[in-house]
Formats: sequence, structure tokens, C-alpha cells
Amino acid sequence: MPMRILVTGFEPFGAVNVNPSEQIVRKLTEVARAEKRDDLVTEILPTEFTAAGKKIRRLIRAIRPEAVVCLGVAPSREIICLERVALNLDDEESPDNAGRIRIGRRIQRDAPVAYWTTLPLKEIRRAMEKAGIPSKISNHAGTYVCNHVFYCARHEVERMKSSAPCGLIHVPAIRRRGKGARARGLPLSKMIVAMECCLNVLREKERP
Repeated sequence: MPMRILVTGFEPFGAVNVNPSEQIVRKLTEVARAEKRDDLVTEILPTEFTAAGKKIRRLIRAIRPEAVVCLGVAPSREIICLERVALNLDDEESPDNAGRIRIGRRIQRDAPVAYWTTLPLKEIRRAMEKAGIPSKISNHAGTYVCNHVFYCARHEVERMKSSAPCGLIHVPAIRRRGKGARARGLPLSKMIVAMECCLNVLREKERP
């Protein structure tokens, strides 16, 4: 039986009118359906602290995946960032899509200050480099909804005593043609390839 991998992205928010994490997840879903793969479960999360946290926990409990990959966008970054640490902290002056602002607030009481990712970051990065995709390992996933979901996912996996690799990958904005020197981020096609590299690494590691 193939391993079940849960991959999530986020809806648009704030000035992010098109969220590349959502677009990547939708494309991965199309490919999985075309190839008749049943090992991939995908979901678009609301960019809301409470709703997103509850949803990722419910998904993990219901699906019991063998791996969890949360995708989020970091528009100010230029390359793909493989996040190493999830903080037990919401701290962002910008409101989420529900209009809520959280400053200096714990995500989960009586829980660790932080969780390390359990995704095989070095192997994923090597696979991306071989495919010509620029990436790096990052030590800070921010303190907005992406980090919130990362922390909630890791906490739920720990609570269930699951060995499923779980973590967050930040992608940059989608690079558009014709933007000249002001162009930032990466083409969507490259980010999709990057995620396929990640999924292939996870599938290979699961093989006996």
C-alpha cells in the first residue's frame, strides 16, 4: 500500500492576490488524478490562525498520513526555504483573513517552545539542487499563520505518537514575465518541480 502524504497550501491573503502555495497544491492534485495516484491527499487551508490550526489537526487525525508537508508563501524571499523550526508563538501585526491580530500569543499552552521539523531537509535540498531549483534551509518560519500551522501539525503528530515526517516549506512569490529588474521569486513551474522533488524523496525513504 502506498504511503499517504498530506500536502497543504493556503488561500490568498492581504496583498498576496495569488498564493503560489495554493497553485502548487492544485497542480499536484491534477497530476495525481491524471496518474491515478491515491497516495497524495491535498488541502487548501484558510489563512486564519484558528481555522487553519483546527483544520490541519483534523486532517492529520482523520487521514493518519505517513508524511505531512505544509506549504506557505514568504513573498519577501527569493528562493525556496526549507524551514527547520516551528515556534509556539503567534506574533504578527497584520490581520489574518478573519480580521484577527495576534501579538505575543502562545499557540498551545503547556507545550514545547518549539518543534524541530522532521522532514529530511538535507535530502530534499540535494534533490532540488540536482533539479536546478534554488533552495536553502531556514531557521525562522515567521510568526504568522504559516508557522501556526507548522506548529499545530507537529504538535498533533507528536500527540498521536506518529513517526510521520512533518514540516513546512516556504515558497517565494511567483515570478512574472515582463517585470524586468523588479522581478522577484521563482516561476510557478519551478516551484512545482521543487515540490515533486520533495515528494519523491519522501516516497523513496518510505521504501523498505
